[in-house]
Amino acid sequence: MLPVPQASRAVSHGKRREVTLSQRIRISEAHSGLDVTAELDAARAPANTAFLWNLLVQPRAIEGIHAMWTGPEISCPVPDTMLTEEQRRPLPVECGTIMPQPGEIVLAYLPARFWGGGETPVFDIGLFYGRQARLFFPVGWITGSVVGQVADVSALAAGCAAIRRNGRATLLFSRLP
Repeated sequence: MLPVPQASRAVSHGKRREVTLSQRIRISEAHSGLDVTAELDAARAPANTAFLWNLLVQPRAIEGIHAMWTGPEISCPVPDTMLTEEQRRPLPVECGTIMPQPGEIVLAYLPARFWGGGETPVFDIGLFYGRQARLFFPVGWITGSVVGQVADVSALAAGCAAIRRNGRATLLFSRLP
């Protein structure tokens, strides 16, 4: 099992409260000018956030392309070669959505052989930048897990629109301190 980020304890006016550790990532792509930060939501999607956080133990260059079926989304399927055996395990749906909102980062997990008979599972990082997005695929509706929110949705939209115009791009995902 992947380690799940733990909450720290803090004292406020004599009472204990849960404080979620901040996990922020940077997403950039030079040709489009995309350069945004996002706050991950370990409280609402702990296993999925842990998957993404652990994947980014080192910066990752992941190919992204504008999605065909889901509307305003840059789809970034994680190459199987980046994953360990442990990371290839099924992920639960957490903070599920079929209608992502602008600025949401959605992790979609599809088991092996689900899509086109592929022998490996699919882990897709979706960057949603506009309204009327949907997780409707040729195989039907997919429920994805909302793992984070981009801080500057306008900058995300501008960068993603440039990627749409330019075609496939290599996005750099990295942890922030």
